[in-house]
Amino acid sequence: MNKIEVKKASAQQDLEKVFAIRKEVFVYEQNCPPELEWEHEDESNHFLATVNGEPAGAARWRKTANGYKPERFAVLKKFRGFGVGQALVKAVLADLPPGANYIYLHAQIQAVGLYEKFAFEKLGNEFEEAGIRHYKMVLQS
Repeated sequence: MNKIEVKKASAQQDLEKVFAIRKEVFVYEQNCPPELEWEHEDESNHFLATVNGEPAGAARWRKTANGYKPERFAVLKKFRGFGVGQALVKAVLADLPPGANYIYLHAQIQAVGLYEKFAFEKLGNEFEEAGIRHYKMVLQS
């Protein structure tokens, strides 16, 4: 049985693991321009997921002018299908402040089903961000 843990990452060594995971998934695997991937880090709340103690996934949330935005969900290829993405979504949503009333995200096409499990609904048309197809999704309360 794989032990999946998600913790808030604020220590430098944890943040380095978070950024390494995102670099692997977004920059190398999905060819996102690095300058688009690294933004708003200081105002974000970061999370690190581990499987049996090994860094496996990352995510963050931040407050924007529009509401609260969970984003940058990334799971290393070898840990996909273990439930790491779901564990990250749960942890991020649980960490939002009480009264966070408008929660939205930009979901990559292949991740829409994951977010739908957590009561997010697609809003509007498909769009492109960093060369990748996305939908805006909003959490239904």
